[in-house]
Amino acid sequence: MERRVLLAIFLCFLVIYLWQALFVKQAPKPNAAQAGATAPGGASGAGGATNANGANGAAAPASANPAAPAPVVVSPGATALVADNSERDVRVETQNVIAVFTNRGARLKSWRLKKYMDQKGEPLELVDSDVPPSNPLPFSLLVPDAAQTATLNAAPYVVRQSGDGALTGPTDLTFEYSDSAGLHAVKQFHLDPASYMLTFQDAVNVGDRVLTPAIEWGPGMGELNDTGVKLRSRYGYAPRALFSSNGKEQRLLAAAIVKAPTYEDTFKYAGIDVHYFMSVAFEPGKAKITYTPLSLPPQGTGPEATARDFMAYTIEPVGPAKPMKFYIGPKDFETLRAIDKEFVRAVDFGMFSIIVVPLLNSLKWIYGYVHNYGWSIVLLTVIINLLIFPLRHKSVVSMRKMQEIQPETKAIQDRYSKLKATDPAKQKMNQEIMELYKQRGVNPAGGCIPMLLPFPLLIAFYSLLTTAIELRGAPFTLWIHDLTAPDPYYVFPVIMGVSQLWQQWIMPAANVDPTQRKMMMIMPLVFMFIFISYPSGMALYFLVSNLWAIGQQYFTNYWIGPPAVRTPLPAATRRVKNVGSGKTAAAQAEPERETK
Repeated sequence: MERRVLLAIFLCFLVIYLWQALFVKQAPKPNAAQAGATAPGGASGAGGATNANGANGAAAPASANPAAPAPVVVSPGATALVADNSERDVRVETQNVIAVFTNRGARLKSWRLKKYMDQKGEPLELVDSDVPPSNPLPFSLLVPDAAQTATLNAAPYVVRQSGDGALTGPTDLTFEYSDSAGLHAVKQFHLDPASYMLTFQDAVNVGDRVLTPAIEWGPGMGELNDTGVKLRSRYGYAPRALFSSNGKEQRLLAAAIVKAPTYEDTFKYAGIDVHYFMSVAFEPGKAKITYTPLSLPPQGTGPEATARDFMAYTIEPVGPAKPMKFYIGPKDFETLRAIDKEFVRAVDFGMFSIIVVPLLNSLKWIYGYVHNYGWSIVLLTVIINLLIFPLRHKSVVSMRKMQEIQPETKAIQDRYSKLKATDPAKQKMNQEIMELYKQRGVNPAGGCIPMLLPFPLLIAFYSLLTTAIELRGAPFTLWIHDLTAPDPYYVFPVIMGVSQLWQQWIMPAANVDPTQRKMMMIMPLVFMFIFISYPSGMALYFLVSNLWAIGQQYFTNYWIGPPAVRTPLPAATRRVKNVGSGKTAAAQAEPERETK
């Protein structure tokens, strides 16, 4: 039965490997026509994209020098009434983030996470500045009129800030602009001191006419934000559209967005995400959201240069404007659960999330004592194997029983070996074997089913190690500096392959001919090459599990003693009476010989 067990293990990992290779892809490059956002009410083109300095479409500032002051942009023929005389930045720091706003367009210029570092050891930036100037900054506004859109996103607003700047208190920023053409805009930002949540509200009107602008989140959270060069590991993904409505989450890559970019519904949350982080509007209510994928050419010409994929989104409230909350931060389970218990579903733990969440909580509990996620994985693996100890023991005992009756099973098979598979008499063989199992108290599935039950744990652990942000950049020891990245020297995969070969060698051989057994010895080598590209934490988990299984195998062998192999009686004395019993009464009365 161990052949079926190992085959099932191999198929499980093969499915995981092929899934990652075939379905977890980077977003395809959209064509140039798809680079602009769709304006609310169907407006597009000139009103669809605002550059980083606020100009709309091709209306870029005359000066290419970022240090040179940009001209004040107002509505055609209008004079600014409430506006600043120059562009300036406003820096806000809380316990978790360092945010920088620009008064030009009253938009977000930088959002750095203090508790998460990039490859240079600096706070991680979630608003990528290295994008073409034709792309908007977060919290740009979009209205049907292109000229008004350009003014809203380029004019230097007057800034009023409340709060003393302390990290423990909330911060409120109010930006205001108006001109003689009747355009008046107020944008308010509220930052919580100990949260990644930002509350935004706008009020825009032209004379007595109230406008409901769409809010643009420009291309951000691209893959370069987390690596400096490329994704942390092959299990990351390009930015995806992420939204939840009617209790169902959808995660869409660029290929699906190109076909259907706009969605309208009552959302629980909606925005974009990457492997470990996301930017979403939380509980926006009834809204229309439009996504725009963007792919930029590689930076530099070195071997590590790679195309950069981004995704922008525009969210337009359906109905009167109201304050809208935005979560811009990590996909940390506890952080999201503190906001809303349904918000945790934004973390993509896969089909075994019901198992992953307890595993994650257990891992974090152990980490609270050992303060090293590598050793936490080792201890959690030991605990898991202690829990499934009875299952493994039962499996080994069942395979040992199968091994003991192997000669008798082989004798029955030999008697029917000359019959064709289609011969009705061939069914007698199966009935005799089943009768033999019944007499000896052997369950043919007893060695397989207990070994299949831990498979959900294995897959759940894989999902945990490749998804949980707690393990992002977590070191173990010596050369392992990141448990979510592959082992750079392949030490763990090689030792894991050797341990699995050892485990296979000492397993009881039941119903496996020598040729099949040799073929099964190749499987550890296959696993070793697969684990070369797996996270080192996964290889560590599998290695500890293998070593535990080897030790348990030796313990069980010692506990139950050597197998008592039953020798079948000579074929001449085995007179088959009927199909049901497989032996005559005389044959059943004869004692069987055992050898030890």
